[in-house]
Amino acid sequence: MKRMLSALPLTALTILVLAPVQAAERTYDTQNGKIRAVTVARGLDHPWSVAFLPDGRMLVTERPGRLRYISRDGRLSAPIGGLPEISARGQGGLLDVILDPGYANNRVIYFSYSEPGPGGAGTAVARARLDGNRLTRLKVLFRMAPKANTGQHFGSRLVIGRDGHLFITIGERGQRARAQDPSVNRGQVIRINRDGSIPKDNPFVGRAGHRPEIWSFGHRNPQGAALNPATGRLWIHEHGARGGDEINIPQAGKNYGWPVISYGRHYSGAKIGVGTRKAGMEQPIYYWDPSIAPSGMAFYTGDKVPAWKGNLFVGALAQQMLVRLTLDGQKVVKEERLLKDLGERIRDVRQGPDGYLYVLTDASDGRLLRIEPVGER
Repeated sequence: MKRMLSALPLTALTILVLAPVQAAERTYDTQNGKIRAVTVARGLDHPWSVAFLPDGRMLVTERPGRLRYISRDGRLSAPIGGLPEISARGQGGLLDVILDPGYANNRVIYFSYSEPGPGGAGTAVARARLDGNRLTRLKVLFRMAPKANTGQHFGSRLVIGRDGHLFITIGERGQRARAQDPSVNRGQVIRINRDGSIPKDNPFVGRAGHRPEIWSFGHRNPQGAALNPATGRLWIHEHGARGGDEINIPQAGKNYGWPVISYGRHYSGAKIGVGTRKAGMEQPIYYWDPSIAPSGMAFYTGDKVPAWKGNLFVGALAQQMLVRLTLDGQKVVKEERLLKDLGERIRDVRQGPDGYLYVLTDASDGRLLRIEPVGER
């Protein structure tokens, strides 16, 4: 683990025609040569997640509650119908989207969103079939319980493990102490079957006072999650408060400490909990102080920039950059900060099937960008 200091650094299938896709003129220096950020699509309203379809199109979520196709040439479809009711308030709305491993045959997708209901809103996850411009056979698989009237910390990244189980990250909704209470859904990694049932080998199945869907707890607001391709294990990152953003490898039944331990401080400057360590609580494998506000996470396995293979990429909201982390097993040994002059909040980062990295910018006129090495077109 390495401490980072501030010195480091609807109806119709109408297609909305956009301005022609153009490469950003400026380039960005990296330790492995120059790159550029090419605009694939623009005009997105606070996009949150992107998924790549087998036919070359993409699915993109917009936080106000819209799901769209992006065509190969960057055009946006009309909103896809059939979504459930969504509470688009504060940090809530339509959030992550991923494909089922058998999507080519079953056209099933999974998505997370803030669901309204008694007590406020809560992170929910549904599956549905994508039939043209409409979702059908929708089934809600998970609902945060209880809901909350706060507007923050929904978490909401989705990952399907190699064993086929669905991992869901959820935040503590600003109710810090409840992240230590396994009888409620606050600040956790959830693990369920893809039909919504509970795996029999989950760590708290049959244990009184513990919700059986919980995989790990004591998290704050995890907005990045990905499987390490070398090990198949789930990695996540989560927002700290004023500092203390963390990368963790959540293990079954383990407690990751929030708000008892942290490498950050409250926004008031006050100390968090008892400090940075306590027996029975896990240490992060890496953290940032000051905070970068991480969102989105991807391991790079492509060949467009060979030197990046095996690296971990993290988007940053507050610091408006893309972070490249070099790994040695489960240790982060080097950090490079990319696209710092882009001047946009990066909400998500994914590797496309073409081997390029793609990022979403979080803005009312957000963009999907493809990261290319200069000299390749």
